[in-house]
Amino acid sequence: MMIPDPSALQELVQQLHRHATPWLPAGLGSRLHWGPPVQPGPGQTEPLVLSTARLDRIVEHCVGDFTVTVQAGVPLQQLQQELAARGQWLALDWPWGSGADGSESGTVGGLVARGLAGGLRQRYLGVRDQLIGLSLMRADGTAAKAGGRVVKNVAGYDLMRLFTGSWGSLGLITELTLRTLPQPRLRRGLLLQGPLPALERLRRQALASPLMPELIEWWRPAGSVAASAAAAPEAQPALLIGLASISAEAIAEQLGTWCTSAEAVGLQAESLDPEALACRRADTPGSRANAGEQRWLLRLGLLPAQLHELLADTALLQGLGYSLVAGSGLGMAWGSAAAVPAYRVEALRRRCKELGGDLGGTLTVLEQPSGSQLPAWENAPSRPLIEAVKRQFDPLQQLARGRLPGVQA
Repeated sequence: MMIPDPSALQELVQQLHRHATPWLPAGLGSRLHWGPPVQPGPGQTEPLVLSTARLDRIVEHCVGDFTVTVQAGVPLQQLQQELAARGQWLALDWPWGSGADGSESGTVGGLVARGLAGGLRQRYLGVRDQLIGLSLMRADGTAAKAGGRVVKNVAGYDLMRLFTGSWGSLGLITELTLRTLPQPRLRRGLLLQGPLPALERLRRQALASPLMPELIEWWRPAGSVAASAAAAPEAQPALLIGLASISAEAIAEQLGTWCTSAEAVGLQAESLDPEALACRRADTPGSRANAGEQRWLLRLGLLPAQLHELLADTALLQGLGYSLVAGSGLGMAWGSAAAVPAYRVEALRRRCKELGGDLGGTLTVLEQPSGSQLPAWENAPSRPLIEAVKRQFDPLQQLARGRLPGVQA
């Protein structure tokens, strides 16, 4: 991995372009193994990786405007700590693979390049919705900018939407301006368990009501999904609710409303303090204790109303833990190679497509056991458009070869 000085970055990119050398944009490199393998260029044994680790300045925090401008290599954990000192935060989940405190969370630029929002999008929307300005470097070394430091957008080509979730395939993100929010003083959680039809009924009622939970996820922990425990209560789908407010009275009122609604449809409600809620949400496949395990990490996408149909297929999901946003239909599933054979992941992908129908359901393989060769993603219906955009930004096909979202390598 090359970690150039910021003053030499543009010249280096221009030199790579003159020689048509393939390369991969990166932050700290903590998630380079996610997604499809990147193809090295002629004469290369491994892809050339160009890191933004030295682009690590917090450029400006406008406290009164609730915006912050940072270079792309700023660690996300550091930025959240700096914002917290001023009573603000980025309303984004720690990326999968982070510790509960945000350790190993990678860089802000990497977070935007992957574009994989978690449960907090229920209230705060996704990564793209937090982004209001972007500076980048094209494959030929040309610098470009979109948006600004004021929360507004104008008509035209939306570079911020293109680059969010582009996986480094269109250019190198160098600087970002993001929206911040006041940090909630109080958080509480609820774990709702019971029959799947009752959980789905409560989900529909909640999303149609004035209730505004910080998160509402279909949830099953990683430690309870062995085949021998498939019928245990903790192995069944549950709804994990997160509540946040600056007011203790508001939190108490919300808890009371949720508990009453849960009781009315025959569900059990377990109250969670902030530490217990964080512990439940930290039960992900990225913990350092499991770092060497051969495993699957999958990104699912369905319409929210279809998730309960998928979750009802206990045989298909045997061995998988999951955390799926109940209001968006997006989320993660994970399991060990020993518990989940590759043919079942293929069957799960087919089932997602069937449930999605004309609107499409998706399954992206972010991690897979060694020896498995499932495509990370399949061809999107918009593949011709995706490839046309790629040619506009990277005519020599230098960037992230084989890792263009929506195009099967």
